[in-house]
Amino acid sequence: MGGQVDQDLLARWVELAGAAAEPVGVDLVRRYREPHRRYHTVDHLATMLGVIDELAADAADADAVRYAAFFHDAVYAVDRPDNEERSAELAEQVLESLGAAAELVAEVGRLVRLTAGHDPEPGDRNGEVLCDADLVILAADAPGYAAYTAAVRAEYQHVPDDLFRAGRAAVLQGLARQPYLFRTATARARFESAARVNLSAELAVLTAAR
Repeated sequence: MGGQVDQDLLARWVELAGAAAEPVGVDLVRRYREPHRRYHTVDHLATMLGVIDELAADAADADAVRYAAFFHDAVYAVDRPDNEERSAELAEQVLESLGAAAELVAEVGRLVRLTAGHDPEPGDRNGEVLCDADLVILAADAPGYAAYTAAVRAEYQHVPDDLFRAGRAAVLQGLARQPYLFRTATARARFESAARVNLSAELAVLTAAR
């Protein structure tokens, strides 16, 4: 394995899934290290797991949410629209092969699919925690948010600027229309206002007349 982040992630995976599942953890970390990734990387996964730890009391099954985090971007091809579905299918296949309970397999698959739209139903405690963790970057400080947007643009460097701006704006507008970006009370209190400021500023840049 590579650096400290990789080692920490592998240790967390083994703690979650058991020593016999270590090869799966190695493969997952390798996936998040794919060279075409700029934002959807091991650092993003590590950040998510830290937020899930902070929000664990808000989840119905924090370990199911942790499994979903490990798998949610396991398949990430910038030229395909079905990454979440393919990641969910991978999660289901792998967890089933590891002998996980059917209920856990189904819940992790459901949660991974939920990250396609980040719109969990009210009362979906696991979904709320996972989506909040995935979106926490929206509340980053100014340098962190600038680095995030630059990394996302780098992942889509093959897309012409006008098409990227339109697509990115559509994604952000979809998020901005939701009553709340963050669904748990804990995350909402900590992150909502900063994230709204960042979203508004980025949308203003993306939609400005050229």
